[in-house]
Amino acid sequence: MKGFALLIISIIAEVFGTSMLKLSDGFTVLAPSIGVAVGYGVSFYLLSLCLRTLPLSLVYAIWSGAGTALTALVGFMFWNEALDLVKLLGIALIIGGIIALNTSDSPVKD
Repeated sequence: MKGFALLIISIIAEVFGTSMLKLSDGFTVLAPSIGVAVGYGVSFYLLSLCLRTLPLSLVYAIWSGAGTALTALVGFMFWNEALDLVKLLGIALIIGGIIALNTSDSPVKD
């Protein structure tokens, strides 16, 4: 299950990088701009390690879907962005898609 642990950390790093992107104000604020590079760098590195043991389609679906859903929640919690019924339905559909991909019988070497 090492691959899934790395994937979870990769997702957290990606959401961190995306949050720093918002704070960087178009890369005009230094500390958040560095946070973007670090967050995405760690995320992509760990994502590449996941692919040693987990299938690409599963990893990318979980990474992008969970990252999108968590980023929407961060936007709602910290930047007062709307989280209406349509967005919640979209997040539910993302989660459903991830579950559907995860229940396929593709081999996992982890």
